[in-house]
Amino acid sequence: MTAYDDPPWEPPLAGSETEHLIGALDRLRATFRWKADDLDSAGLQTHIGASSLTLGGLLKHLAVVEDEALTSKLTGEPIGAPWDATPWKGDDAWVFQSAAGDSPERLYSLWDGAVERSRTRLDTALARSGVEQLIDLATPDGRHASLRRLLCDLIEGYGRHTGHADLLRETVDGRFGEDPPLGWHPRATPGHATFG
Repeated sequence: MTAYDDPPWEPPLAGSETEHLIGALDRLRATFRWKADDLDSAGLQTHIGASSLTLGGLLKHLAVVEDEALTSKLTGEPIGAPWDATPWKGDDAWVFQSAAGDSPERLYSLWDGAVERSRTRLDTALARSGVEQLIDLATPDGRHASLRRLLCDLIEGYGRHTGHADLLRETVDGRFGEDPPLGWHPRATPGHATFG
């Protein structure tokens, strides 16, 4: 029997609920990053038809989503760097529009850094109280969401935007597929970890 080494983004075959939630999120993160990987400015700014959506805009948007979800929504703390030094005030339009002026290195660095921070914050939260814990995010009548709900929302958001990335990347250079190929590693950005 040959040993099968699962790629680092593959969810467990039979893990705990928390392992499956994190595994599903990390698989989508890896697939999204693979779809957006190693492009120049023109590739990151390609759009389809009348839509203004680009891979560069998605990289920046998902970087904000990562930081916002695992800071202010999780703990109520301000979102912090690097967003506190920008004109961003929770406006998605600014994120998508401003991405056109960012270099590929900046866009990859924003996303890679946000995912790295998110993993650290999530590990800390899970060590404290697991997915059952209530987080700062609440409805207007005061009911708080659980960390489980926050993770499911991240998974849903990545699922939607990875679908967008499928179409955009195929338009740029024909790359398509469900998962990164075995042995793939994202083009590293200085100071940030990568998958694997």
